[in-house]
Amino acid sequence: MNNTILVYNARLVDATMDKKGFAVIIKDGKIDCFPCKQTVKEMLRDENPKIEKIDAKGAVLMPSFIDTHAHFRDPGLTQKEDIITGSKAAAKGGFGTVVLMPNTNPVCSSQAKAKENNDKAKKAGFCNVIQSVSITKDFDGKTISHLDKLDPKVVPVITEDGKEVMDSALMLEAMKKAAAKKIIVSCHCEDPFLAASARPLRMEALKIKSKDPKKAAALLNQADEILACAEDSATDRNLRLAKTAGCHIHLCHVSTAHCVKSAELAAKDGVNVTYEITPHHIWFESGKAPVIFNIVNPPLRKKDDRLELIQALKKGKAFCIGTDHAPHTADDKKNGAPGFSGIESAFAVCNTVLCKENKVSLKQLSKLMSANPAKLLGLKNKGLLAEGYDADLVLVDVDKKWTVSGADFASKGKFTPLEGKKVTGKILKTFLAGKIVYEE
Repeated sequence: MNNTILVYNARLVDATMDKKGFAVIIKDGKIDCFPCKQTVKEMLRDENPKIEKIDAKGAVLMPSFIDTHAHFRDPGLTQKEDIITGSKAAAKGGFGTVVLMPNTNPVCSSQAKAKENNDKAKKAGFCNVIQSVSITKDFDGKTISHLDKLDPKVVPVITEDGKEVMDSALMLEAMKKAAAKKIIVSCHCEDPFLAASARPLRMEALKIKSKDPKKAAALLNQADEILACAEDSATDRNLRLAKTAGCHIHLCHVSTAHCVKSAELAAKDGVNVTYEITPHHIWFESGKAPVIFNIVNPPLRKKDDRLELIQALKKGKAFCIGTDHAPHTADDKKNGAPGFSGIESAFAVCNTVLCKENKVSLKQLSKLMSANPAKLLGLKNKGLLAEGYDADLVLVDVDKKWTVSGADFASKGKFTPLEGKKVTGKILKTFLAGKIVYEE
């Protein structure tokens, strides 16, 4: 591996800058400096083979993205994904760091198990992994004693993602433990009883859709309202508990206008709250996606919700983007498993919807996908283009159009509701500590 890399003719973009025609020197995995034009000329004339020279040809060089929410299915569900394939998919999507959810088999409920995945990803060398740990041991909904053994430097996030801790007293106690250790409590906000009550309505609607489309539409609307209520009510509860506990609460995959407003009100009331929004919830809305039951959870929402999410990202109310990359086998998808592979198309979706269609600056998108997640996770040397920072970088053609095809994914999960959709923004190269880990 070369010790020095010169990337020149680049447009440098992060949360603080947008500059054309600049260069970056990378040494020993770090951003060394931003050389002047004369230095660049001298380096280009230098025939030292230890200096690697990359002409960006006007493409955008950004800090690599940091995903606050993904599933690599390892251990136990590796027919869907594993650390290596998930890491390769992350690199192809421009991500240098990924927070993994604990709903594996067995459930990741200890620091030792978390470290195994972190180390496995480090050995693979395609991206950094931060494995989160479950709020209750093995998702039993009862036991939280394992939280006492967590070191926030190894496990900065706990979550019951895919489930909800329904015992409010227990959730409050878990939040207090997290607050004492300065660990983030990441919440999948959903009342499971309300969610379950909506399922028969959706099944019936799909059954009668061709025979009685009006009744089917009414049933689907009724189910959508109940599912939105399931997220809204659980969000309000968790925000109130977080205020009492004094913990940092991070809301997973916020998808309703109500939850955006609730988070804003809670912040004004002194709650330390951040939240993520997924790429698919700003692209799709209910009724306009492919007709597949349980396409994702939380489900796709109405137009007003989608527009509110876009505004929350545009105005900086939402803290970050979380892909909720959740790959499945083809058989699992046919049987209604919610979720799909999204980490490889995430930047393009966000660039298309936010930057191209809604005039969000590329600086703001970098803030949402890099600087803010780094701040959230306490990653002090990531998320910006700055001297001394890790050279976790991504080179992007922000204007290149391409068609999404699951068959081309590095992920094992090939299903995507974006199949055949045209998006704008292509990852050209991804660097991890100065090493090229993906190249188109």
